[in-house]
Amino acid sequence: MNNDLIQSLSLARKASKLTQAELAERAGLSRMTVQRTEGGDLDPRYSTLAEMARVLGMDIIAVPSSLRPSLEAFIQSGGKFLGQREGVDAPPSVVDSLNRPA
Repeated sequence: MNNDLIQSLSLARKASKLTQAELAERAGLSRMTVQRTEGGDLDPRYSTLAEMARVLGMDIIAVPSSLRPSLEAFIQSGGKFLGQREGVDAPPSVVDSLNRPA
């Protein structure tokens, strides 16, 4: 199982100030399942991780491995286009150009 995903869920739980028992109850899981998942003692089902994520207000998405470093940098920058100063918008995307009137 992807330890980064489990670590992200654990950090989100702690940031939300939820105990493992509270997360388990809200997700319809046993406290032991949450504890063993976070501890790496259990290879959880996708549905278990999805329920934990749902309670924490998160989505689980699949990202191509080659894009992960760029995506993480983008998220950590607060969604700003990398390398641009504060207040400068990202350049138009291909989608923007398709939506312009001819």
